[in-house]
Amino acid sequence: MTIYTRKGDDGTTGLLYGGRVRKDSDPIEINGAVDEAQAALGLARAHGRADEELDAMLTAIERDLYCLMAEIATLPENRHKLVDEQTLVTQAMVDALEANIDALATRVEMPKAFVIPGQNLTSAALDVARTAIRRAERLKVSYPIEGSLAGAYLNRLSDYVWMMARWQEGDEHVMAKDAQK
Repeated sequence: MTIYTRKGDDGTTGLLYGGRVRKDSDPIEINGAVDEAQAALGLARAHGRADEELDAMLTAIERDLYCLMAEIATLPENRHKLVDEQTLVTQAMVDALEANIDALATRVEMPKAFVIPGQNLTSAALDVARTAIRRAERLKVSYPIEGSLAGAYLNRLSDYVWMMARWQEGDEHVMAKDAQK
């Protein structure tokens, strides 16, 4: 078995449950941004290896993102085949992110101004992931899927990852000069 199939040489890619689309189509662009975010979250996990709590949080997100990408990569006529929390984002998944954000908010003193990313490798990787998540969210807006909670999930996820980055900085936030005055 080889990694290459040659099926995409014509500029198309296969979707979950069948169908092919151009590699520059909306769902593939969204999933590309999510894939980048997932890689950055993996980088944050690698840098934060000593922190078992962070590792568990990020691993759970990375698993959720596979679910989200499966939903995005499914044609509307095949949505009935999606399975809650395996290939379909659910309200419970969005609610869980909100609960996680609220829990972190009790542990992090909110910065009083804009934060300059890069205080440490873990928080910097989280901020890179957050920007990729925001891009995926913007792309998702132009690709509406009836009944989908993928956009809401991405919106909450970017907030959650922002909170994680601040948590990983501790009390060592570097603020933008304009905001400090």
